[in-house]
Amino acid sequence: MPLNKGEKARTRKGFSENIEREMKAGKPQKQAVAIAYSEADKSKKSKRR
Repeated sequence: MPLNKGEKARTRKGFSENIEREMKAGKPQKQAVAIAYSEADKSKKSKRR
């Protein structure tokens, strides 16, 4: 399943879903959290422009 993008990636539920999906894909917890933060940050950056 694809990760949540945009505004949904910034919500608590969307953020946790992204972490769960990455961990189910076999990534370590720290890496999954970093990816989730990255997705949430991308949505912030695009909003600023």
